[in-house]
Amino acid sequence: MDVTTCLKSLLLAIRQYKNSRNTLNSAQLQKQIEDVSGLKCSRFLTSGQVLPSECLSGLLEVAGDPNTSHALTGTILSLLAQLVSEDESKEALHSSYNIVGTLAAIVHWNRATPQEPIVLQCLQVLQWLTYNMRMLHCASHVDELLGFLMINVQSNNDDITKPCLGLMANLCRHNLSVQSHIKSQSNVKAFYRALINFLGHNCLTVVVFALSILSSLTLNEEVGQKLFNAKNIHQTFQLIFNITVNGDGTLTRNYAVDLLVDLLKNPKIADYLTNYKHLPVCLNEVVGLLHGKDPDTAVKVLELLVSLCSVDALRRLICETMLRPPSLRLQPGVKSGAQRRGPEPCLDLLQWATGPLQGPEQCSLLALALLTELFEEVVDSALSGSTHTFVELLLPALQGLLQAPEPREGEQLLKRHCVRAGRAMDLLLVLCGEDFLKTLVSQHMTSELCASQVELLLSNTQDFVSSNGSSTDSRLSQVCAETVLKTLELMSQLKQHVAEMETCFYQILQDHRIVMPLSLALTSNHREHVQTALRILFEAAPLPHFPAVLLGESMAANNAYQQRETELATRGGAVQEDGVTIGKSFCTGPSSPSRQNIDSLIEKLQSGMQEPMKDVHVSEIIDVYEQKISALASKEGRLQDLLEAKALALSQADRLIAQYRCQRAQAEAEARKLASLLKETERRKEELQGELSEQVLEVEKLKIDSQQLLQHNSRLQTVSDEHQNLKGTYNQLLSRYNKNEGMLKELQAAHISLTQQAEALKKSNEGLILQQERLSAELVQKEQHIAALEETVQEKCGIIAGLQAEMRKQEEQACEMEESMNILRKELSKTEQARKDASIKASSLELQKTQLEAKLQKKEEELSKHTQMIAMIHSLSSGKLKADTTANLSL
Repeated sequence: MDVTTCLKSLLLAIRQYKNSRNTLNSAQLQKQIEDVSGLKCSRFLTSGQVLPSECLSGLLEVAGDPNTSHALTGTILSLLAQLVSEDESKEALHSSYNIVGTLAAIVHWNRATPQEPIVLQCLQVLQWLTYNMRMLHCASHVDELLGFLMINVQSNNDDITKPCLGLMANLCRHNLSVQSHIKSQSNVKAFYRALINFLGHNCLTVVVFALSILSSLTLNEEVGQKLFNAKNIHQTFQLIFNITVNGDGTLTRNYAVDLLVDLLKNPKIADYLTNYKHLPVCLNEVVGLLHGKDPDTAVKVLELLVSLCSVDALRRLICETMLRPPSLRLQPGVKSGAQRRGPEPCLDLLQWATGPLQGPEQCSLLALALLTELFEEVVDSALSGSTHTFVELLLPALQGLLQAPEPREGEQLLKRHCVRAGRAMDLLLVLCGEDFLKTLVSQHMTSELCASQVELLLSNTQDFVSSNGSSTDSRLSQVCAETVLKTLELMSQLKQHVAEMETCFYQILQDHRIVMPLSLALTSNHREHVQTALRILFEAAPLPHFPAVLLGESMAANNAYQQRETELATRGGAVQEDGVTIGKSFCTGPSSPSRQNIDSLIEKLQSGMQEPMKDVHVSEIIDVYEQKISALASKEGRLQDLLEAKALALSQADRLIAQYRCQRAQAEAEARKLASLLKETERRKEELQGELSEQVLEVEKLKIDSQQLLQHNSRLQTVSDEHQNLKGTYNQLLSRYNKNEGMLKELQAAHISLTQQAEALKKSNEGLILQQERLSAELVQKEQHIAALEETVQEKCGIIAGLQAEMRKQEEQACEMEESMNILRKELSKTEQARKDASIKASSLELQKTQLEAKLQKKEEELSKHTQMIAMIHSLSSGKLKADTTANLSL
């Protein structure tokens, strides 16, 4: 559920509860409040729009009713606690609603039971609401609230004492009317004694609360001079620094820093702090909190350092602590270990100063203010040489701060940028006060950057001035105007050192939009603004196109507005004077003997008590007199607050009257215009009456046409139904098409891969075909060779067969010759010659046999080689040669 719907439901629940305050409506309202709390919409609730304003007003009215149940009031207080947790929402609640009076009324109605959770919750919300906010004493039930706090501060219950002390510290701080009212009470002395007793409390938060109240009430009185004298103040300093460095929570640290800031406004206490011997060590510890801490802690530390810089004797020490190198920061007589820290404080300060716009705004502004104070001391003390390295880091960071945010980031960031740019310009102007630093600044600044900055500020100043905005917009317009003048002053100082800066500077001075910042500054009541505007005017006056006439008219208008404000203030002062006179006449009207006695006592006191006093009740009479004077002073302060509110209301009423007159003049002009339009309309009416008769005929024709169109529409409806069916079919086909398209893409990818594989196989197939052709040619050659070898083998076989037959014949002959040898042996004796012939013949036959055996062996070797070749050819050739090869092998 969005915020607007929730708020509408909440407003409805509030109205139902007001009409009938029963249990069901109360529970419904409580549920709606819890729903709104869960949305975390604090800024929207306090935006000033109609719906959120009605919701908050209704909730405050319900909470302010004494008959409202505690459960419902507690739920409303929880929502208010969520709202006051943000500064912007808290300011809006203060300015637009009587929230303090409502909460004070809740406390007043439950004063008999201060331990109730509703009272403690209300006091807690009041404490958050009034922190760093000035409350008007004229609000309802504030006197009763102060009386309740003074009574319960003296109780023995710490649960109620602590929130009462915190709230009392907020109310007393910087509020003279509240202080006067408290001092005029009869139990103020007991209240002081209770606060002094709290200084020995074991809770540091209670001690700080008590010190804050005592400093607000008694700092310039005798009690305060005894509490904050030279003997006790050092213990107070040590306590404050210990809480700041090692404090038990952000709340205690905030109040401790606020207490020291308030004490430093007293010159005597500032002098005591200057002579405090542990101050260097404490400063080093405090500065160390800038590293790695949360933004809330950094804000209070920076606020404390800026406040310390307001004391001239302390600014030099802080400058040395923050900007000098570690070797130069060591103080004599102090242990080096107490000051040794890892990070450099100047770098931590630079980091907080250059944080993002979306971050904590107060950290960046206070860091820039502290840097301005430190470099004022650097320029005055001629310490620029020791800060050269840090300035080299600082200037690019400042250049980045002047870069305008994106327009889409919103108006809130643009406002923050304008405020921070003004602080950055203050720092740059301080740096330009010394020649060496001015040279460094000129190296990092450009004319384009300054021109874009001035353009942004002028456009926003013009927008805010021309619109009837709120006081926040008016304040931002004032800040933009001041920043424009600071930027122009910086350009004036750098125009001789930066390229094209002089041309850009004089072009801006001749822009008619520069009139508004100059007129505001020249008619301002701040001396620095007037002097800056006069210096720029001195530069701009000789220029040919400077809008001097517009400047004079704008200044006259500003003077007239200020005169009007002065008249209103004078009227309010006259009313205040009449009220005081009435009060005095009322007090001095009855000329009673007691009044004459009081006057005589005053004369005796003023004359130095030369005559002895005979009245023993003088002190009591003086107390009565002091109480009456204090009561009158408190009443006077409340009247002053009322008159201030009345003067503000009168000024707002004057603005509303002026707006009403303007709107009335516009309304009269519009009325005259409407009268002329009425006459024109009557003339036009007569013309239209003639046309009306013609239109009637056309209407009849149009009726016939409309019937035809209705029939056509029915046909179109049928076509539309068919179109819907076709559309459904189309969607199905489209989904199938998408699926098929996905499958097609997958198949295409597979086809591409297969095509690549086919091409590779084709290439390998071609190579194999070439190899096959080559092997076939070789096979044919081998077959031819085999055929030739077969013929040779056949011839050799024939020769072998002939040789074998011849061998057989020779064997037969050998047998015959053996037989013959046997016969010849027998006949050996017959003839020797026949034997020798036979022997010779036998030896010759043996030689032939040997030769034939060698030839046979050679033929067998050749046959084996041919056999191997035939086997090889058989393995490569087809199977048709198998039979022949087998035959050859058998041979």
